[in-house]
Amino acid sequence: MAKKALVIVESPSKAKTIQKYLGREYVVKASVGHIKDLPKSKLGVDTKKGFTPDYQLIPSKAKVIAELKKHAANVPELYLATDPDREGEAIAWHINEELKTRGKKVHRVLFNSITKASILEAMSKPTVLDSNRFHAQQARRILDRLVGYKISPLLWDKVKRGISAGRVQSVALRLVVDREAEIKKFKPEEYWSIDAIFSKDGVDFQSHLFKIDGKDPVLPNKKTVDELVVALEGAPWKISSIEQKERSRKPQAPFITSRMQQEASRKLGFSAKKTMALAQHLYEGVDLGDMGTNGLITYMRTDSVRIEPAAVEAVREYIGQRYGKDFVPTEANVYKSKKSAQDAHEAIRPTSLEYTPEKVQHFLEKDEFRLYQLIWNRFVASQMTPAAYDQTAIDIITQDKQGRQQQYRATGSVLKFAGFTAVYTEGTEDGAKGGEDDGESVLKIPTLKEGDTVKNKEMLPDQHFTQPPPRFTDASLIRDLEEKGIGRPSTYASILSNIVDREYVEKREGRFYPSELGTVVTELLIQSFPDILNSEFTSEMENQLDEIEEGKKDWKKILGAFWKPFEKTLETAKEHMKNVKRQEVPTNIKCEKCGHTMVIKWGKLGSFLACSNYPECKNTQDFKKDDQGEIVIVPKEYTDKKCEKCGNPMVVKGGKFGKFLACSDYPNCKYTAAVTIGIKCPECEPGEIAQRQSRYGRLFYSCNQWPKCAFALWDKPIQQPCPQCKFPLLTEKITKRAGLMHKCPKKECGFVEIIDPNAGRAPVDPDESEKKTAVA
Repeated sequence: MAKKALVIVESPSKAKTIQKYLGREYVVKASVGHIKDLPKSKLGVDTKKGFTPDYQLIPSKAKVIAELKKHAANVPELYLATDPDREGEAIAWHINEELKTRGKKVHRVLFNSITKASILEAMSKPTVLDSNRFHAQQARRILDRLVGYKISPLLWDKVKRGISAGRVQSVALRLVVDREAEIKKFKPEEYWSIDAIFSKDGVDFQSHLFKIDGKDPVLPNKKTVDELVVALEGAPWKISSIEQKERSRKPQAPFITSRMQQEASRKLGFSAKKTMALAQHLYEGVDLGDMGTNGLITYMRTDSVRIEPAAVEAVREYIGQRYGKDFVPTEANVYKSKKSAQDAHEAIRPTSLEYTPEKVQHFLEKDEFRLYQLIWNRFVASQMTPAAYDQTAIDIITQDKQGRQQQYRATGSVLKFAGFTAVYTEGTEDGAKGGEDDGESVLKIPTLKEGDTVKNKEMLPDQHFTQPPPRFTDASLIRDLEEKGIGRPSTYASILSNIVDREYVEKREGRFYPSELGTVVTELLIQSFPDILNSEFTSEMENQLDEIEEGKKDWKKILGAFWKPFEKTLETAKEHMKNVKRQEVPTNIKCEKCGHTMVIKWGKLGSFLACSNYPECKNTQDFKKDDQGEIVIVPKEYTDKKCEKCGNPMVVKGGKFGKFLACSDYPNCKYTAAVTIGIKCPECEPGEIAQRQSRYGRLFYSCNQWPKCAFALWDKPIQQPCPQCKFPLLTEKITKRAGLMHKCPKKECGFVEIIDPNAGRAPVDPDESEKKTAVA
């Protein structure tokens, strides 16, 4: 059968799904991402000839291009169906250039979701390649290349080889570094609060000091508080006012990319990178058994809250059937996108309400399901009625011994109608699953009326201290980037992962801490490239890229306006940027070996203390700084193991690939060994299994006698013999289908034991699933 057309997408999994929808008339192939890029070995941009980029075919894509050319030669039409964003447009543009499609009809198609209906509709309404969108992507790529390839070599020379600077990455890093500086400079201030317990007809209720003589109370210390409390002894109390009102709380808009990343961080503990990887799979298509392969969500890179009218009607009908008519607003809820939003795409939503979370859970891995459930619930809630609360405020007053009127207030609210909260509530920054006013804040009070007297049973003064600003999480850093206009929805995940992967920051308990390297690099860049590290400058550049896409600005003029001042700044920085490698900072610490003064030096792993009498004395010591900035020497972590070369004790040290053991007599003895996990190697007598990290960051387990012994495993070993072949250990692994399993590492044995079939799959979380509401 002659083929009608070649359809090219980015992902192989998406290609398989779409092939099923289009049938044999079409050939559907994948480019597997970009096929061309700027060269790695040189700048690749001619700044003197209109910023002409030297795009080159990515070597690993040669076979992909050859296959695409072969199929393109046999069809009259070409459909470029790469992702519907700037990156996708650039890929489509480069494919069109490389395939040399003269004489063929070339179409651009945009798939907002991967379902049969949306694919067929998009194929019936093809468009053309968008030069403005391509030029916007190209301008961004060239800007990033100019900054990265011009500043990074400076940092290699002044700080450490192999590190890099990035136009947007460096600004995000500065936010983290600046926040850490705020925290270190912060000085807590004391303040107090006073609660009071009142009683009426045997019922107690609690209140707080609200006003003194009609003004907000200022309670800086215990002396002030004690004086206020003492002045209340024997004072009569009465109810001065009771205010009751109904308050409503509206649902949030369906997800845009940044909000999805923030909520997945708060509620599910996902990094932005993980969230986008999971969303990509949900978008590209999931095998749903007898229901076929379908994309479960719409395109996940969007900053628009727009929803197609048909989807709005469908979800309103679903809400009425599932929850009752009271949960469906009279008119559909409409949300406004921010001014800079690209409205070409919808908000992130389920592609069909047929695929409920319960229905598809069996076909999804644990975290895929949790993210899909989050997207589903947010979308359904966005078209539901507001939650209604009855709110009560009671004021209790008295005149104290000093003639001041002290006014206490008791407040509370009761959920009257659940509305959208039956399905979804916004996450909070500390990771809690509820949001503000989530559920009920019940005020239990007796029957009261204005003028009633009440008895004061107890005063409860409490001391507090102001807190420093919190360190960033994925959610709060993305929110800050978004508010400042730094980056775009498609870039947030890569920005955050880059500053971690390049060891500029580290994550501890989900929060970002700048590393010493990140702080040093940031300080140097602020001094030498203040514009590059300026949030407003970066935001304005993002706006100009948007204007290029809208056809309002010329991409070459934008680049020219950036390059001229940047080139001058670059030359100045080459001459004046501080060289950290050569810097020695004197201290008042004496060398324990020769008595000379120790100095702070910079090495591959950061700063360290070294003897100023080098090279006669090669003594070094690790150190850290306390909250006051004073140097604290980090004592060596001795182990019970002896050096195999000289017999001295081994100490634990940190390196590029994690912790390792080193001889305590360094530099006289340079013997090192891996840190073991307490399991003997099954293939050599003296060996023990050590956890290691590959150059790509993946953990594996191998014998510490390597290269003499080559035993290695990807999966974690456990000290348990195989019941089938008696091999001295098993491995444990979690998979989507089987859950937690124990396996024999010997392939010829094949022993497998399922330990927990649910370990790889999420049970339905009542806080995340739709809450069933009984409607009388």
